[in-house]
Amino acid sequence: MEVENHTILSQIFLLGISEDPELQSVLFGLFLSMYLVTVLGNLLIILAISSDSHLHTPMYFFLSNLSWIHICFTSTIIPKMLVNIHAHSKKISYLECLTQVYFFMIFVGLDNMLLTIMAYDRFVAICCPMKYTVIMNSQLCVLLVLMSWIIMFWFSLILTLLVKQLNFTTGTEIPHFFCEVAQLLKVARSDALIGIIFLYVSTALLVVFPVAGILYSYSQIVSSLMKMSSSVSKYNAFFTCGSHLCVVSLFYGTGLGVYLSSAVAHSPQRSTIASVMYTVVTPMLNTFIYSLRNKDVKGALGRLLSRTISCL
Repeated sequence: MEVENHTILSQIFLLGISEDPELQSVLFGLFLSMYLVTVLGNLLIILAISSDSHLHTPMYFFLSNLSWIHICFTSTIIPKMLVNIHAHSKKISYLECLTQVYFFMIFVGLDNMLLTIMAYDRFVAICCPMKYTVIMNSQLCVLLVLMSWIIMFWFSLILTLLVKQLNFTTGTEIPHFFCEVAQLLKVARSDALIGIIFLYVSTALLVVFPVAGILYSYSQIVSSLMKMSSSVSKYNAFFTCGSHLCVVSLFYGTGLGVYLSSAVAHSPQRSTIASVMYTVVTPMLNTFIYSLRNKDVKGALGRLLSRTISCL
């Protein structure tokens, strides 16, 4: 088959999760439900935090940013997937595919960085409580989030431009439900070595340093907890970290699952199903973790709903 330049490639075919026609309506309903729960749940968290002055603290500032990123993260992938399922189509335009690559990498990287920043926030709160308000001032909080955006903006831009330089054949098929960059590099018909090297080296750096920061923060937190004489103080201090620990475990656990399934599984479908956990289920579950395990958020949600009902 003749290789065509990427500039005249009009569309790519996403094979999706399953080609069984009988499963399409089930998949549509399932993913639509998960998407709505994710968006509405995270919007409620953002509204509850912004409307309650008691939650105007660094920890909840980062949480509201994380909730916003989860909305954007899922919105990059699921709407196009739902449109294709409903239309019984596998097509995605080349421009849409590059756009998915760009925004997916931005938001997954921001998710990673914000979890690290939140671990640092808990480290300062528990290990240096007297200096917490001085260290975690509003300027530093905004700067940390802004720097995360800048880093991921340039990383995603460079990676997308590298993908744009590749050549693909007409009718290129990707065994996935979205334009995942590693799959694009695999199906390219031109030399993708530079893109592969950049992807894996930069991804390793963007994972190794945040993971090291999280592990260091929690090692110091555990050390401080061991020095506390009161069991009540230990419980209260560790309780503030509980939701974050659950989200970190879920994020990196599902991410590792996707990596292992890609490396070990011979069936692309198994790797695709594993990616569903990482890209769809995890952002949805995070909503429940932060709303059900956190009494401050639950209280703010209750007050928000009470005010809303009273205004009706």
